[in-house]
Amino acid sequence: MKKPFVTLDKIKEIAKEYPTPFHIYDEKGIRENARGLFEAFSWNAGFKEYFAVKATPNPALIRILKEEGCGVDCSSYTELMMAERLGFRGDEIMFSSNETPAEEYIYARKLGAIINLDDITHIDFLEKTAGIPEKICLRYNPGGEFTINNMIMGTPADAKYGLTRPQMFEAVRTLMSKGVKEFGVHAFLASNNIENDYYPVLARVLFELIADITAETGAKFVFVNLSGGIGVPYRPEQKKTDIKVIGEGVRKAYDEILASRGIAPKIFTELGRYMLAPYGGLITKVVHFKHTYKEYAGCDACAAHLMRPAIYGAYHHITVLGKEDAPCDHIYDVVGSLCENSDKFAVDRKLPELEIGDYLFIHEAGAHGHSMGYNYNGKLRSAEILLKPDGSYKLIRRAETPDDYFATLDIYPEFRRK
Repeated sequence: MKKPFVTLDKIKEIAKEYPTPFHIYDEKGIRENARGLFEAFSWNAGFKEYFAVKATPNPALIRILKEEGCGVDCSSYTELMMAERLGFRGDEIMFSSNETPAEEYIYARKLGAIINLDDITHIDFLEKTAGIPEKICLRYNPGGEFTINNMIMGTPADAKYGLTRPQMFEAVRTLMSKGVKEFGVHAFLASNNIENDYYPVLARVLFELIADITAETGAKFVFVNLSGGIGVPYRPEQKKTDIKVIGEGVRKAYDEILASRGIAPKIFTELGRYMLAPYGGLITKVVHFKHTYKEYAGCDACAAHLMRPAIYGAYHHITVLGKEDAPCDHIYDVVGSLCENSDKFAVDRKLPELEIGDYLFIHEAGAHGHSMGYNYNGKLRSAEILLKPDGSYKLIRRAETPDDYFATLDIYPEFRRK
């Protein structure tokens, strides 16, 4: 059974100062997880994790990861702005975008970020708008289906990202002619994999590609970015991936395919979900019940605070704080207040008997949770709280106010902040 990293008493204490709903994060868990990742890849000199800012763009959390040795992966102008303001520079930033506007390439070049090209046509576009750097990365899409142990894990052929194999060779030759001296390769072939084989299988695909391109062109590959894709166990019956086993699997492939040929690139990762999802929760309070064709428990959070269940049908485990050991002998749909029937955190979920005022801890909300929030129905994004290792807590993002909601309407006198 999943256990929250925070107690009912602590939530009651926090809620007196910062009303629900709010997202809360576990600093201790975040740091321990980051250290485990670096240890698993310590065999590779220069290993680096580039945290996917899109997953949880909060300065306090990114600073924690920076202290643990992480860089950042950015995919937009404002994410680059956040990286700059948090002190990231040069090779600490990976810029992975698609259909990229000129101003974003210009900004990335200004920061000295490693640019990850998503399409072969962007070589000319980048040259004309921002210039070609001496080090660059290419995103690879092998096409077809991506399988592990005869199971289909993803269908790269249907993805809009990356260059084909022939385009990779052509791009390397073109870029070498334009002065590029060092290359990296990147690929993201499947999402939320909790199998330990994902990274090792992906690594073999990329390592073999590098070996072939190097043999044919003489290009120097200085890093391999395995991107994201390592998942987390959203359901209580699922097992957590073993990062040590994963790291060892990648090492074995590295030794067999690259080291044996005298090729020694750095290994990069670009994780978001794995780094933060289990160490964040959405706290919401039961405020209503509805007894019709089903039993509904209405809470003060909604899909605007965690939209994954509404748009993906994703499972997020729910713990009723203070009733962790009570029997789950009642069945509820746990819902929010949006005018959308998909606004449900859980459907036909077995839970302890609920009461008005019960606090719910919605698990694995630390990544792609608050960051995917929106303002439909005039809903306001919640606060974010950091739980410190000593049990204290800190506000790391205030809740939105109506003034924030109306801020872009200040062209009208009646909506200007008074």
